[in-house]
Amino acid sequence: MSTILRPPGPTTRIPGRALVAMYRDRLGFICALAREYGDIAHVTVGSRHLYLLSRPDDIRDVLVTHHRAFHKSRGLERAKLLLGNGLLTSEGEFHLRQRRLAQPAFHRQRIAQYAGTMVAYAARARERWRDGETRDLARDMNALTLAIVGKTLFDADVEAEAKEIGQALTDSLELFRIALLPFSELFDWLMVRRLTRFRRARERLDATIYRMIAERRASGEDRGDLLSMLLAAHDTEGDDSRMTDEQLRDEVMTLFLAGHETTANALTWTWYLLSQHAEAERAMHAEIDNVLGDRLPTMDDVPRLCYTRMVLAESMRLYPPAWIIGRKAIDDYTVGGYQVPAGSVLFMSQYVVHRDARWYPEPERFDPLRWTPEAQAARPKFSYFSFGGGPRQCIGEQFAWTEGVLLLATLAQRWRFRLVPRHPVALQPLITLRPKHGMRMTIERRHV
Repeated sequence: MSTILRPPGPTTRIPGRALVAMYRDRLGFICALAREYGDIAHVTVGSRHLYLLSRPDDIRDVLVTHHRAFHKSRGLERAKLLLGNGLLTSEGEFHLRQRRLAQPAFHRQRIAQYAGTMVAYAARARERWRDGETRDLARDMNALTLAIVGKTLFDADVEAEAKEIGQALTDSLELFRIALLPFSELFDWLMVRRLTRFRRARERLDATIYRMIAERRASGEDRGDLLSMLLAAHDTEGDDSRMTDEQLRDEVMTLFLAGHETTANALTWTWYLLSQHAEAERAMHAEIDNVLGDRLPTMDDVPRLCYTRMVLAESMRLYPPAWIIGRKAIDDYTVGGYQVPAGSVLFMSQYVVHRDARWYPEPERFDPLRWTPEAQAARPKFSYFSFGGGPRQCIGEQFAWTEGVLLLATLAQRWRFRLVPRHPVALQPLITLRPKHGMRMTIERRHV
């Protein structure tokens, strides 16, 4: 029998009563572990072993080199309550098959087709705003990205339903406030009211998605959107089968959530950071004006909006939309010279690693110039992993970069945003990293 070697320093044992504190401040707990124990932290909850890895090479090994040695962590197993067996939660051969079926929907040519929709919806949103008004930019970005996902996924206008669908998604995400905790299933009996709200929210989302699937199957029409691609996709490397309605629902629900929630959060935090850093804001506005003039951006402009992309990258460094990744070891696994037992959960936090002073001097400082090609080449690859890594890297990464850059350019071409004085800015780490109190900002027209 092998010996379990623990990382240097005392092991933190968490009694049951401390689970409540973890629940209330998961992010703070993770950051404290990293500060106290460095690159490898180890805690136990009952008989369960939890590890936090903060060294880029160790993260690369888990996500890329030895990815077959792990399953998704229990938090995402619980997420199946909402997402089903979609790309984010499925495992093994089934996951590989589903990814092959979905991959054509994210080819560059398809994303280029979506670019026009992204810009059109952003242009329409900016025309509704008025100089000097105060708005919750978090709510606005969620409504905008939801409308874009609805159009690109379903070729459907869901703007009128944005508030209702957005609330359903929020109610669903709230269920997972406990999901990352060990023994979280024991809390279900305390959450009867929340579970009831979650089931209603899931039914609301399912009704929309299944209706779209049924209508599209009946018409047999290829509208050039993601749903058409998923309906037409077949497993050419397997049994040549197509997706069932249930599989389509799970994939669409996953893409619906990931494709709107994460981008909305990234944009919201970006507007906040720009409002606090006038020099970076001026540099981004100057690039947008120089590249675009008075016209709206197109897909061809994305590679020319270099500084705008750097602003987005730096925003996602400080406020990564997905702030933590977990993997469960199938067998005993060695990391950093230490052996961890089978069944252990290894966590890797983008929020922690992205703020490591070894890779980012003055890590709390917002500096888009960290993302020049030369600066990126000087850092370990997995010192930044906003989209994960390895075979399970986010399938929609290029979609997200394209949407983020185009929406920033379209909205900043006309407006700048100022945080309302004394508005509280706090983190709400659910599955994604939300601003807890929204982001109330005053809109100011740019005179160019």
